[in-house]
Amino acid sequence: MRWFFLIPDTMNKKAILGLLIALGIPITCYLILKNVSEHAVDIPRKYLLDTVITKVVKGKEVNDSVWHQTANIHLVNQLGDSVSLYDKEGKILVLDFFFTGCRSICPKLTANMAKIQQSFKTGGNVRNRIDTSIVQFMSFTVDPENDSASVLKNYADRFGVNHDNWWMLTGNKDSIYQFAFEELRVDKFTDEKISPDFVHTSRFVLLDREHIVRGYYNGLDTAALKKLSKDIGILMLEKDARKKSGVFQEIIDLSWLWLIIVTAITFFVLYMRNRRKING
Repeated sequence: MRWFFLIPDTMNKKAILGLLIALGIPITCYLILKNVSEHAVDIPRKYLLDTVITKVVKGKEVNDSVWHQTANIHLVNQLGDSVSLYDKEGKILVLDFFFTGCRSICPKLTANMAKIQQSFKTGGNVRNRIDTSIVQFMSFTVDPENDSASVLKNYADRFGVNHDNWWMLTGNKDSIYQFAFEELRVDKFTDEKISPDFVHTSRFVLLDREHIVRGYYNGLDTAALKKLSKDIGILMLEKDARKKSGVFQEIIDLSWLWLIIVTAITFFVLYMRNRRKING
């Protein structure tokens, strides 16, 4: 490798310019693509702000938003299993409220939720199973006195619900109503009038992996449902805040860029070496 360190002594201005170009093109392309990709995607916003705290970062005070993390709730699903919101760790959640005796919007909401569930169906095998690693659907009855687990099971089967990643939930009425209004704030950011005595709403609520509200959608509106499906996909790609990568990981992630740079330098070195031989 001695010849590698001799090259700078023999370089002229054109050679140095050539090396800078060889290095600059891939780096410039990367920075442009990185900037465009970060601003091209409309990331679903976070809705419920708990507080703003001040912390010191590299000797400077910065404000940091603390977003409301939806509290856990324990209920019973349509299969009679005791479950909780946090059972589906690492999943994106889509929630809504309904009751089986509803003769107005609830059947349509359930049918639309079923369509979204089907849109995440994966192929590649005979059973064509739902990709349960992506998203979990949860529908909360607002009439738990009448909607037992068996009633919910019959209702779910009418709509072809896949029980693996869609729970219809019943339990304590006060807990469900408190969850709707205090945790999900279904009565906020909407012109829809929702009675505190009966949670009858057309809204679907989207939670990310951290159980933070990332969207409210009209479950009766086709455009809103398309946006919901899109936002689920975006949140799938969103970096998990609990798995922050350090400098070493960032270097590994840029392995393709390093390959281009090393290749460019190698060709340049070989070119200069060959040129020295010719001129020598």
